Amino acid sequence: MATTPIGEMTDRAREVFRILVENYLSHGQPVGSRTISQLPGINLSPASIRNVMQDLEELGLLSHPHISAGRVPTEGGLRLFVDGMMQAAEPSAEERAAIEGRLDRGGPIEEALSNATAALSGLSACAGIVLVPKREPVLKQFGFVQLSPGQALAVMVGNDGSVENRVVELPAGVTPSSLSEAGNYVSARLSGLTLGEAEARLRQEIEAGEAALDQAAQELVTRGLATWSHDGAQRPELIVRGQANLIDQAAAADLERVRQLLDELEGKEEIARLLDSAGSGKGMKIFIGSENKLFALSGSSVIAAPYRGGDGKVVGVVGVIGPTRLNYARVVPMVDFTAKALSRLMA
Repeated sequence: MATTPIGEMTDRAREVFRILVENYLSHGQPVGSRTISQLPGINLSPASIRNVMQDLEELGLLSHPHISAGRVPTEGGLRLFVDGMMQAAEPSAEERAAIEGRLDRGGPIEEALSNATAALSGLSACAGIVLVPKREPVLKQFGFVQLSPGQALAVMVGNDGSVENRVVELPAGVTPSSLSEAGNYVSARLSGLTLGEAEARLRQEIEAGEAALDQAAQELVTRGLATWSHDGAQRPELIVRGQANLIDQAAAADLERVRQLLDELEGKEEIARLLDSAGSGKGMKIFIGSENKLFALSGSSVIAAPYRGGDGKVVGVVGVIGPTRLNYARVVPMVDFTAKALSRLMA
C-alpha cells in the first residue's frame, strides 16, 4: 500500500502518529490509546485516539500485532516518519568525544576504523559496520620458509610494516636454494610494487626471458603472488563490531528474528555490496526492513553514510545495523558525525 503523504493527514492524525512512533521507538512495545492519552499535553480521550489509530491502520501506517495489544508502525509508517516528521538530535559533546577519542590513537588506519565502529556500536546499541578503503599491499620483502617437502610458508612484508603469511604448495623440483632464490628475486626486483603490478612485471620478465629464476622458482613466485592477489579480491573489506548489542531485552521475545539477523551479519560479502551501493550516493542512506532484500527476513534497518579521502572521493562507508525500531532521530546524526570524523582522518 502506498504511503500517505504527510500533507494529507489531519493535524490530529499527524500528532497521534508522531507520538505513537516515538513511543514505540523508545520502548520497542506496541502503543495503546490509553498510553497516549496519559501523556502530557494530550487532550484526547482514549476513544478518540483509538479512532485515529484505526484510520492510520487503514492507511497502512500502523499495524495491530495482537487483538488486545496496541499498534506499532509499519515499515511504510517508519519511512514516512523518518523522511518527514523526525526531529534529529545532534550528538552530545560526550558522544562526539567518545567517537573522536577512539580515532585519535595513532596506529594503522584499519585500527582507527575498527575503533570508530566499536564506539558507534556502543553509543547506538546497534552493530557497527565500516567498509574499509580498498588498498592493495605494496611489497617490501618476500620470503619462503619450507614446512615440509610439499609445502612452504610464504611471508610478505608490506611497505607499511604489515606482515602476512600464507601456506603455499611447492611445485616439483623446488630445492632450498630455489626458495632462497625466489625470495631474493621478489625483494630485489618487485619491491615497491603492488601485488597486481608485481604479477604483471613477473609475467613480462618471464615472457621476455629476463627472469633470473629457474623454472621451479618462477612457478613458486607466481603461485605465491597469485595466492595473495586472489585472497585480497575475495576477502570482504568489512569490519563489524557489537553484534551482542542486538540481543537486548526487547529482542528476547523475538529470538528467531535476532538469529536471522546474526546469520545475515555472517555474510560479509553481501553486506559489503550493500554498503558499496550506499557509498555511490551523495549522502546518508537509510534502509528500513524489506526495503533491502538482504535484511527483509530479520526486519532490520541499516543506516549508512560515506566517508571521503583527501581528494573528496568516497573511500568507504560507515554505519549501523539494528532493529527497525531503533532510535533514528539519535542514531542518524551519530552516523553522520562518525562519517565526517573519518573523512577528516582520511584527509
